[in-house]
Amino acid sequence: MTLRVLLADDDALLRAGLGVILGNAAGIEVADEAADGVRAVELCRTLAPDVVLMDVRMPGIDGIEATRRIVAAGLPTKVLVLTTFQHDEYVWGALRGGASGFLLKRASPERLVDAVRTVAAGETLLDPAVTRDLVEHFVLGAGGREPGPAATGERQRLAGLTQRETQVLCLVAQGLSNEEIADLLVIAESTAKTHVKRILAKIGARDRAQAVVLAYRTGLVPPGGH
Repeated sequence: MTLRVLLADDDALLRAGLGVILGNAAGIEVADEAADGVRAVELCRTLAPDVVLMDVRMPGIDGIEATRRIVAAGLPTKVLVLTTFQHDEYVWGALRGGASGFLLKRASPERLVDAVRTVAAGETLLDPAVTRDLVEHFVLGAGGREPGPAATGERQRLAGLTQRETQVLCLVAQGLSNEEIADLLVIAESTAKTHVKRILAKIGARDRAQAVVLAYRTGLVPPGGH
């Protein structure tokens, strides 16, 4: 099955570069391009690409608002936000809007291709740098202070995890992908994926971002451990 990707960025040169990278990747094709958020939403409605690479800052409506509209419309397209900005307002704006992933533009071509495949498969992807920013601003607080004792209910959400699942959650909290977790633990990627799905279900987390926050708030992963 060929994955169809829409490129949404107001930088024509960047779109061209992304097109070359993705066009040379096996099983991926560029369906079309958009230079602004409105056009990106229109093309998602008409073409229904598997993934849209969405820039944050674009004319008309920005990438975060475009993401909200795509998700609100119930379109099957997964949104992978690709930007130079890793600051918290962009991370949370994109995730609240329903984005499936957040990757910095400095990522390698290989990382970009892997990210497209990851979100197309229905998984959530966070760049490790974004994960660190998420922890620093929303778990430790803007001042870098350690959080107070976690509520009993939060700690109890981890009680049902097996030893292996706890280990996997710690790796998720460090921003590792399923493939990276599999390599580190010497298990199949499909096994890592199954572990993550079970963890999210057991702790009642919607996605990896919520799992990361819980891991740090409960002290499972110590501040600075990322």
